[in-house]
Amino acid sequence: MSKTVLITGASRGIGRATALRFAQEGYNIVANYLRSVDAAYDLLHELQGYPCKAILIQADITNRVQVRGMVSQAIAQFKNIDVLVNNSGIAQQKLFTDITEDDWNEMFDVNIKGAFHCCQFVLPGMIHRKQGRIINVSSMWGITGASCEVHYSASKAAVIGLTKALAKEVGPSGITVNCVAPGVIDTDMNASLQLSDLMALREETPLGCLGKPEDVANLIYYLSSDQAGFITGQVISPNGGFVI
Repeated sequence: MSKTVLITGASRGIGRATALRFAQEGYNIVANYLRSVDAAYDLLHELQGYPCKAILIQADITNRVQVRGMVSQAIAQFKNIDVLVNNSGIAQQKLFTDITEDDWNEMFDVNIKGAFHCCQFVLPGMIHRKQGRIINVSSMWGITGASCEVHYSASKAAVIGLTKALAKEVGPSGITVNCVAPGVIDTDMNASLQLSDLMALREETPLGCLGKPEDVANLIYYLSSDQAGFITGQVISPNGGFVI
């Protein structure tokens, strides 16, 4: 029987590349999205060219009721969720003194509360079967912190803390929990940066280039595979040497 992966924020960027990577391996794909309707249906159309079954589920991961419904729908369609990829995230550049309470709350709602909801509803099935993989997407700024991105850095650091603690708790149930903390990746999220800023980030990267979504997707897939069965609670940062 084919395994099933649930990917949040799957319509664009790293999430999209991850969906396509798992599709190459014949996984059933549950692709979550919220606002990017056209991009989500473009993804679904592309997935039809792979040896997999795929469904789209529109759900706000900050809404507990919607997450419960999303997981229930995925299980009704594919019976189990074998891999959870908590990829959904937002970013914002702002001076710390300009960050509003709404800015702060939205950042934490999407970047960490959403992962909390998804883990809580997916884990019971994994614990029952004594197997499962959870991969949380953080950022290198969750490791080092970034100027003018305090709320983003803090929320991504929280993802790292969740990963490490949860790995210890569910390890005895045969479940691994790992974290991928990408560097500067060529995605829509970073497309809002000025060209001069992107060039500066490229120059600061020892490999001299920006990462591709596929670079991160390949790592996420590896961490879900049997080859990574003895890896848990780890933070791996594909960043081209930016952070060493």
